[in-house]
Order: sequence, then structure tokens, then C-alpha cells
Amino acid sequence: MYKKSKQRETIARLLKSTTSHPSAIWIYEQVKKEIPHISLATVYRNLRILKQSGEIKEVCIADDTAFFDGNIRQHYHFRCDRCGKIIDLEEPADTEIETRIARKTGLKVTHHRLELGGLCLECQKRGPWGQNHN
Repeated sequence: MYKKSKQRETIARLLKSTTSHPSAIWIYEQVKKEIPHISLATVYRNLRILKQSGEIKEVCIADDTAFFDGNIRQHYHFRCDRCGKIIDLEEPADTEIETRIARKTGLKVTHHRLELGGLCLECQKRGPWGQNHN
């Protein structure tokens, strides 16, 4: 158990106040506005602690870039192939798949992750080559 810290509480509050899925660098830049002397290493350490304690989730996308999510309930994500935006999907998670896979394989399945990909609404409006269509 870790004792409370202003830095950790600020990071957790920031993540729970946004529906975006920010990177550690973005989090660092935002927290620095409130805690000017915070270091990037402190942000990374506190993100690790918050993740280990189950207060936040880490969302890794295909290229192994880590983003962070203050929404800890099980849910799926959509990632835009063009702009990289990550969007929470309000679709119930299929937890039965874990049971089916465990039964078929003998593996101990504790969780799963599903990421859908394509174009977000904003990128669809830009058209196939990035032009704006009015």
C-alpha cells in the first residue's frame, strides 16, 4: 500500500476528468501547470502505482504506445487509423468469451482487450485524402 501523495491524487483526478486517453507526456504537461516542480519520472512512477492499484488502466495500441484511461470499468475502444484518437465504446464487454476460451484451452483467462479500428467521425468528414467536404 502506498501512502497518499499530492502528485498521485492530481494525476488520478486529471485522468478521471477526461474521456480522452492521454499519453504520459500530455499528463506531465497538464500536471506541471498545477505542480510546477514535478518531474516526468515522478509522473511515470505514479502512473505505474495507479495502474497497479487498479485506479487507472493502461491502453496500449498496436505500435506499443501507452495511453492512460481513468475509466476502469471493462469496456472496449475504437482507434482512428488516421488521427489516432481513442474513443471509449459504450458496448457491454463479452465476458463469456473468457469462460469459453478457458474451457476449450485450459488457460486461466483473467481479462481480454478488444480494440476496433477505422475512421472517426471527424476524419470521415475530411474525405479519403484528408480534404474537407462541405
